[in-house]
Amino acid sequence: MGKRDYYEVLGVSKNATKEEIKKAYRKQALKYHPDKNPGDKKAEENFKEAAEAYEVLSNDEKKARYDRFGHAGVGGAANGFGGAGMTMEDIFASFGDIFGDAFGGFGGFTTERRSRRVNKGTKLRIKVKLSL
Repeated sequence: MGKRDYYEVLGVSKNATKEEIKKAYRKQALKYHPDKNPGDKKAEENFKEAAEAYEVLSNDEKKARYDRFGHAGVGGAANGFGGAGMTMEDIFASFGDIFGDAFGGFGGFTTERRSRRVNKGTKLRIKVKLSL
């Protein structure tokens, strides 16, 4: 079975604005979030599918390639969430970017992974010598 059309996944038209795409993703993500549907593999798959669709359609370059070439234009299954491209942790990071801190207040939609996650570069230190 092939992948569903990203526009169909999010329930938006091909000429949807970025705001409409974001709103549609947010709706799908809330509906299928694993914390809201514990143990439901179908909901988890729908959540991943919505995140993959949003990742492509929210990026102008990827969206243009997808519109022109379909799934092959954005790497097909090899670059998708099912392959080595993104992990659940990456999806939750994107999810947090969209919902911000407010999402943590919606009935405990936090994950153990998210709470232990260290932002990349936070331990990076560089010494620079400057002369005036």
